[in-house]
Amino acid sequence: MAERSSGGAVGAAGRAPAADRADAIRNVVLVGHSGAGKTTLVEQLLAATGTIQRPGRVEDGNTVSDFDEVEVRQQRSVNLAVAPLVHNGIKINLLDTPGYADFVGDLRAGLRAADAALFVVSASDGIDGLTQMLWEECSQVGMPRAVVITKIDHQRADFDEVLATCQDVFGDGVAPLYLPVITNGHVNGLIGLLTQKFYNYATGSRTENDPGAEYEAQIEEYRGSLIEGIIQESEDETLMERYLEGEPIDTKVLIEDLEKAVARGSFYPVLCSGLGVGAQEILEVITQGFPSPLEHPLPEITDLSGKPVKVNACDPDGPLVAEVVKTTSDPYVGRISLVRVFSGTLRPDMTVHVSGHGLADRGHEDHDVDERIGTLTCPLGKHQRPIAKGAAGDVVAVAKLSRAETGDTLSEVDRPLLMTAWAMPEPLLPVAIRAKSKADEDKLSQALGRLVAEDPTLRLENNAETRQLVLWCMGEAHTDVLLDRLAKRHGVEVERIELRVPLRETFGGKCQAMGRNVKQTGGHGQYAICHLEVEPLPSGTGFEFVDKIVGGVVPRQFIPSVEKGVRAQMERGVVAGYPMVDVRVTLYDGKAHSVDSSDMAFQIAGQLALKEAAAKVPTLLLEPVDEISVLVADDHVGSVMSDLSSRRGRVLGTEPVGAGRTLVKAEVPELEITRYAIDLRSMSHGTGTFTRSFLRYEPLPPNLAGKVAATD
Repeated sequence: MAERSSGGAVGAAGRAPAADRADAIRNVVLVGHSGAGKTTLVEQLLAATGTIQRPGRVEDGNTVSDFDEVEVRQQRSVNLAVAPLVHNGIKINLLDTPGYADFVGDLRAGLRAADAALFVVSASDGIDGLTQMLWEECSQVGMPRAVVITKIDHQRADFDEVLATCQDVFGDGVAPLYLPVITNGHVNGLIGLLTQKFYNYATGSRTENDPGAEYEAQIEEYRGSLIEGIIQESEDETLMERYLEGEPIDTKVLIEDLEKAVARGSFYPVLCSGLGVGAQEILEVITQGFPSPLEHPLPEITDLSGKPVKVNACDPDGPLVAEVVKTTSDPYVGRISLVRVFSGTLRPDMTVHVSGHGLADRGHEDHDVDERIGTLTCPLGKHQRPIAKGAAGDVVAVAKLSRAETGDTLSEVDRPLLMTAWAMPEPLLPVAIRAKSKADEDKLSQALGRLVAEDPTLRLENNAETRQLVLWCMGEAHTDVLLDRLAKRHGVEVERIELRVPLRETFGGKCQAMGRNVKQTGGHGQYAICHLEVEPLPSGTGFEFVDKIVGGVVPRQFIPSVEKGVRAQMERGVVAGYPMVDVRVTLYDGKAHSVDSSDMAFQIAGQLALKEAAAKVPTLLLEPVDEISVLVADDHVGSVMSDLSSRRGRVLGTEPVGAGRTLVKAEVPELEITRYAIDLRSMSHGTGTFTRSFLRYEPLPPNLAGKVAATD
């Protein structure tokens, strides 16, 4: 791997790298918590290959992958970005992902487009819960991985401690390939454990030396564990026996077995990165150990009717199957789609079929249209460099796809196909907004449409009951970025307002009431009298209307009019303006006039009778109750259960889910969990997730009902 090659190819900074063969491509996603050093590592790798002249700094706002104005201001990644480079004739598409949980949508998009992952861990900060969860996800699908310990030159760095943490958290198969040599807080170079060579970076370029005698014991300890780990993954069953008998194993054999195990996703080498140190070693692990797109199984593919379709993996001459993994909209540039080509070849100006992604519940319409693509480019940060084609296995940018959204499938017009959508978390933080001015209101709909097209983790709701526009987001940081983009990118100013939870009303007892609508005018008047009996029904029953008229005191043609009036008043509510539910209304008496009675007169009488009933018996406000399932680490179960109880919740039970995690089920009023997405993340240190579903309506406690009635 990195120990048998001394240098990489230097690419031209202004020219887009091309790859005509899938085996000459590596798609690698960088995963790690915010601040671990992913973007800085991308800069080092780009500089090491001559793609850029010198690495930028996050603090200076001049890095390749953090080019969005929000990222520059906040000094953290919020978008998926692609940074292609070339090393030893291999094109590497580095996919830099956000490390903050609110932007997990872009992170999952990066995982979808990649064939292998670099888990970036800071030597000074260690591993967070989100990184551990992502490791488990990659493990479930068998994605090849390597670990890069960054910031080994930081004053608080502790390589040995972080390495031990990685081995403890990530499990078996995690072993270092190199050990950093640190003198007086400065990293001079790396010791290769297989070759037992010291790669000296003290002069600014890598030279090979023999390590000093003072490192022999340390090398022997780590080297023995590394070799044993490689041999355990070897397909040569005699290798372990020969090793235990003391036979020296050829380094070349060990490296070949190591590369196979890494590509298979069963062994995870640990590498180091510091200022000017480690880039060459990482590049060689990527090019020699990570699999090409030819070795990556395709997601499930069907035709538009849902029938499975067999497509050969990464065949440039096969049917076109590509997926939009990221969409960006710019008022000046237009819409740009980042596309992973799984099969076939994309070419400029060709017509493709766009198939939808099944997220209609989040405001993303299903697509089934033909579109002509524009220019094909190879993105390097914000720079788009034209290319002649996008071959199978590559990641390219496509212009002028006006309908395609994140998650859509691109295929041939005469053979439309659909790829199974990747798992996307449900947005669970509702934020109510309104335009600040009439001019903003006119532009708001179009701007929100563009944001929804870009971000599958955003759900847009126009609540007819509360008459509020609600953005369902992943968290506060996600909300801030969305509102910032509305203002800065689309010129739409909005303000956040208090979220209203849709309540219900019902009667608290049984009573009788009369609706009298008698008005005399110069011409036809109004005459309608109805006597109603109202009573509450069990929760979830709905509305019942009972006709007990005898003797024709209310003519048959006007009985439906009374029901219509009652229903209309129930929709408007009688106390706080919320719809009324779970009520039985019985029409048992009334009066009519041969001339002045009419359909409208009896509708009004029915409404008046319901209002009079509300004045006679208590009227209850009902709140929606959700059933929620919270998945947390065992260490946080007690805190979560206690918190749910404090929210007027009823904990139904717990059950173990896998190693070290527990599912807590509870019933909690919606009023108490509008910001639970934020609170749970704080309680569980970013590792907790939850789902919610409507269960039923229950009476609101009197002390809260009074406050709600006073504000409505």
